Amino acid sequence: MEHKLTYNAYRDGLKEGKLLGLKCKQCGIYICPPRKVCPECQSENMDVTELSGKGEVVTFTVIYTPPQGFEGPLVVATGKLDEGPWVVGNVEGIDPTAVTMDIIGKRFSVGYKEIPADSISGGDRIALTFNLD
Repeated sequence: MEHKLTYNAYRDGLKEGKLLGLKCKQCGIYICPPRKVCPECQSENMDVTELSGKGEVVTFTVIYTPPQGFEGPLVVATGKLDEGPWVVGNVEGIDPTAVTMDIIGKRFSVGYKEIPADSISGGDRIALTFNLD
């Protein structure tokens, strides 16, 4: 079983300024982050594609007790990319103690942050970030 887009390739793409995802050849949806099979039709027939990295904040939360490798408090949002997939990212440049519902609907650009390994991960990690427009 071949993975069309591995975690390492996804991570390397982010480091090069590219948000890589998959496009299902069977049903046409875009998938991000990468998966082995299409969540819509369960096909493995997908192509790697570069996504715009642009989207809109759908919802958010403030985390006061973050997992290892993160400093709190931090704003974590779910956003919908222009191509359709929903992704989760840490919102950059915003005061977690003053954030309001006004960020819902705001446009963002995807970036990334490298996170050191913790006691349960298999090594260094990468987290998506949202930079509000």
